[in-house]
Amino acid sequence: MARINLNHIRHAYGAKPKSENDYALKEVHHEWNDGGAYALLGPSGCGKTTLLNIISGLINPSEGEILFDGKDVTHLSTQERNIAQVFQFPVIYDTMTVYDNLAFPLRNRHVPEAEVDRRVKETIEMIGLGGWAKKTARGLTADQKQKISLGRGLVRNDVSAILFDEPLTVIDPEMKWVLRSQIKRLHKQFGFTMVYVTHDQTEALTFADKVVVMYDGQIVQIGTPAELFERPRHTFVGYFIGSPGMNVLPVKLDGGTATIGGEQLGLTFQPKVKAGAKTELGIRPEFVSLGREGMPVAITKVEDIGRHKIVRARFADQPISIIVDEDGEIPAEPRVTFDPKAINIYADSWRVGEEA
Repeated sequence: MARINLNHIRHAYGAKPKSENDYALKEVHHEWNDGGAYALLGPSGCGKTTLLNIISGLINPSEGEILFDGKDVTHLSTQERNIAQVFQFPVIYDTMTVYDNLAFPLRNRHVPEAEVDRRVKETIEMIGLGGWAKKTARGLTADQKQKISLGRGLVRNDVSAILFDEPLTVIDPEMKWVLRSQIKRLHKQFGFTMVYVTHDQTEALTFADKVVVMYDGQIVQIGTPAELFERPRHTFVGYFIGSPGMNVLPVKLDGGTATIGGEQLGLTFQPKVKAGAKTELGIRPEFVSLGREGMPVAITKVEDIGRHKIVRARFADQPISIIVDEDGEIPAEPRVTFDPKAINIYADSWRVGEEA
């Protein structure tokens, strides 16, 4: 496995980029640990696949360098980097059997046949194709073919990293959960360095030790699922992580007092904000309490989703979401309070520091 250093990487698909907006991938400068499990999470077009393809060697970056365990691999091919990559849509050999598809990358590397047989049989059982080993891949369904692609990435134990580009797109929901759990188990068992691209927050948060959230061509936060939930570094992270996402409300600040519309809240800290910045308060629906005391709200809709209710309301003429327990009361004259410890303050979309 490999420690991956991305040193001031930038990429533009057009020649001679003139401004920051010309870069599909803005500057990335991070170190990813040997044996880490990382998920690249973000909406379509945010730069996830571009970054993955730069790591794999399918794209040479416009600027910067990539190091594997301190070795510069910026201009090396995927094969020379010893990368296994699993794509969004299955890439397999239709005329080969399932067994031979999985054995192919091992035989190419002259692995002894006894070891090939052991690893292939183990992988076939793991991906649930034990009864298909001697059948050609041509007759398989799309999700079965993608299982073969996943298996080809997992059958090797000599790779620098395994890269997954939205590998579960064509897999049915139940099998997604099974395969995701199996990939996670393999990571813990063998310590592969894994990078997993997805736009699905559930996949990212259940798979990765660290989630790399991307937006508009840049990395806006790298953190554990708990860090992303409790302290989103950027308002986009707050919107994107959680269901529903974080409430973000325009706010005026005066020392340790925040004013939203005509309502004032006392903060547990004094935010450091530059003059002229657009300031916002972020709080997750889980940390907004609905009751008979606090600040008035006007309820517009209640969504009962079984284990809890999502209350949509207007607070200080701004939309706000509140999560209420399944059997929680919704008063006729509702009011809200915010958990002071769960409040985040943002200036120009970035979370600001705290001053006691």
